[in-house]
Amino acid sequence: LTIHDDLWPFLDTTRQETHTHIHSSEHTATATLPAAFMDLLPHFLIEPQDEFIVKNKPVTLTCRSTPATQIYFKCNGEWVHQDDHLIERTVDPATALPIMKVTIDITRQQVEKIFGLDEYWCQCVAWSTTGTQKSQKAYIRIAYLRKNFEEEPQGKEVALDQEVLLRCHPPEGVPEAEVEWQRNEDVLNPASDPNFFITADHNLVIKKARLADTGNYTCVAKNIVARRKSNSATVLVYVDGGWSEWSKWSACDADCSMWRSRECTQPSPGTGGKECQGLDLQSLNCTSEQCPQTVSGAEDVALYVGMVAVALCLTLLLIVVVMVYRRKKEGLDADVADSSILTTGFQPMGIKPSKPENSHLLTIQPDLTTTTTSYQGTLRSRHDTTGKFSMTNGPLLDPLPNGSHTLHNGKLNSDPSEFVSRLSTQSYFKTLSRDVANTSYGTFNFLGGRLTIPNTGISLLIPPEAIPRGKIYEIYLTVQRKEDLRLPLAGCQTLLSPVVSCGPPGVVLSRPVILSMDHCSDACLDNWAIRLKKQNYEGAWEDVLLMGEELVSEPYYCQLEAETCRLFSEQLGTLALVGESLHMGAAKRLRLVLFSDAYCSTLEYNIRVYCMDDTQDVFKEVMQMERQLGGRLIDEPHVLLFKDSYHNLRLSIHDMPQAHWRSKLLAGYQEIPFYHIWNGSQRYLHCTFTLERLSLSTCELTCQLCVWQVEGEGQSFGLDFNIAKDTRAVDSEFLLMDSNATALAGPSAFQIPYLIRQKICSSLDAPCPNGADWRMLAQRLKLERHMSFFASKASPTSVILDLWEAQHFHSGNINQLATVMADIGKQEAMIFLVSDGEC
Repeated sequence: LTIHDDLWPFLDTTRQETHTHIHSSEHTATATLPAAFMDLLPHFLIEPQDEFIVKNKPVTLTCRSTPATQIYFKCNGEWVHQDDHLIERTVDPATALPIMKVTIDITRQQVEKIFGLDEYWCQCVAWSTTGTQKSQKAYIRIAYLRKNFEEEPQGKEVALDQEVLLRCHPPEGVPEAEVEWQRNEDVLNPASDPNFFITADHNLVIKKARLADTGNYTCVAKNIVARRKSNSATVLVYVDGGWSEWSKWSACDADCSMWRSRECTQPSPGTGGKECQGLDLQSLNCTSEQCPQTVSGAEDVALYVGMVAVALCLTLLLIVVVMVYRRKKEGLDADVADSSILTTGFQPMGIKPSKPENSHLLTIQPDLTTTTTSYQGTLRSRHDTTGKFSMTNGPLLDPLPNGSHTLHNGKLNSDPSEFVSRLSTQSYFKTLSRDVANTSYGTFNFLGGRLTIPNTGISLLIPPEAIPRGKIYEIYLTVQRKEDLRLPLAGCQTLLSPVVSCGPPGVVLSRPVILSMDHCSDACLDNWAIRLKKQNYEGAWEDVLLMGEELVSEPYYCQLEAETCRLFSEQLGTLALVGESLHMGAAKRLRLVLFSDAYCSTLEYNIRVYCMDDTQDVFKEVMQMERQLGGRLIDEPHVLLFKDSYHNLRLSIHDMPQAHWRSKLLAGYQEIPFYHIWNGSQRYLHCTFTLERLSLSTCELTCQLCVWQVEGEGQSFGLDFNIAKDTRAVDSEFLLMDSNATALAGPSAFQIPYLIRQKICSSLDAPCPNGADWRMLAQRLKLERHMSFFASKASPTSVILDLWEAQHFHSGNINQLATVMADIGKQEAMIFLVSDGEC
């Protein structure tokens, strides 16, 4: 008798009814067969189904078969012990056939023991006299749902009737998560509102945005284990204004003109939409028959004679102005043509601009709301250190090897206000800043130089040979105000740097200049898509560089440092860095600055907290404004990482001595909306805490200021000062830190002497078999990431030295550079090791 392997578990050796010796090629045994045999092949009434283990709760598998004498479970190829089976026997009343039901429990520990790619499975095997029957396999999986969404919806600002797409990729889970969308905590049902559509990959489509669709949208993923909610994405639907029909022409008035008007009411602009463009009032001269006769003939003649006389006077005045301008231009051309200028370097010139009138800064209002969302952020402090350098007139350098030019230190005196007014007469420069205090300019030749805007972190390095020999350029550098020149930002884009203009545009450069400016990103390119934008001649902004994907063939190249951006540019113009967050880990650095009234004679006392981009140019503006308001610093600036989490910034004051002070704020805190901070459109964003002292004799104030993003981690810092004795002015310590000249030309603009620079370049540019060339210099200076950019230049060493000059002009140690050169094995480094008087 040959027994199939699947029958061996069913041989009952406990009942002694019939003994049979069984022989096979693999087994020899003595077994007792069941007493009753069925003539029908068993079939399953209930088969085991796929199950999910939730947390630690076991699952039950059930098999039900007829006719069968034995049923056993087999899991992952191994028989389940008979003691783990729960067996129930019944008889079918209709057919009188026996029915057998078997159940087993599967625990989480059993499933977790299975490693590898195979999943845990079980099946039933039923046996009768005619043979065996196997059930389908039932797979048992451990159910879970991850916490983090693979893609979360991002906030948008859209026009009325525009289509909106909100993306959502739910967390990984078993079983696969179901997705629903909520607006302001209400579940969206596309069946009841056909304006919504949920795609197969769980994205939400708003076919035509309505004003009612403005709100916070949340993607919700759920399965049998858990329910997860994404961060809310704010959709703001705005309405651009539209003109109504023109009114009828009015009757002719006393001036012999008629007019008509229209209004921006179809529709009216709403929720941040644009105002109507164009005129709302038109006038038209009437015909002579329509004009009211209010002027006599003699008076008409006198009027015409007067108009002719005025026209003649204006013509004569214009001729005189043109003649004076042409004489001045001829004198300037003669000066430029003087050959002595071509062979002379220039001494730094100090510009002391007149104090600008900023009367509009005297009235500032906090822009606060009380909306709430969620966030996580951290607060850290940072101390800015700005080194000072002294300018000395060293001896003249020897002639260059070709003997064509000799370098000297010279000085040019110019009036910056005259330069700015001269620029404003040209059409292209009408959009430039008129702020003389934030404009620097100078005249440069092939020796190069440097322009600096004090206390802004903005400078322009013009390397030697950047200006072609025989050319002299008058170059300017200015920082634009955000309210004067706004960039078009969409979605989660934000301005990360000041808007800087350098020019004139269109000048021919032989090699790139280096523009240095602060930025306020966290400097992690994994979190950002940072683009360099440039304004073209028509005034439109265009992308010219994507950070991290620079091409050496392009006219722009950028090095992003922790707080500064170094931009190599072969073209001058108006430039800015714009960042687009790739996920909610992206963060901007905010600088928190606290001011109070310098003198307090009343019971009320105000504390102003500014939340600004962590760049020096914005800090300088706020300091100048507070100086005019009579404010004073009451604590050192603090730095806060503000994440792209769509959550507001919350500020509150605590732990004031209740016996002497109380807050006049009705709520427990103040909030600044997320978008007001993220888009950076409000330059002087701040909030004011008004406190009241209970007695005029109270001068000591101690409290805690807490700053955090809603639903995120926050930090606090303590304030402890005397409102009567602390007289630290706003410009005593933090303003006017940079007293260097705004324009340096010739040798005085560089730490490395020109002749030594040429010798270093000739020594390191040529490839060296042992690697002791410009590549080792870049590696020692930790600039190896830019090897391909350096290699694309005719003189890689000169570009490396340009970047070193831009980085270390204020604080660079030339002896350290000499040490690097000595390590490379170049003897030219020893020339650096001379006294200061010899450099």
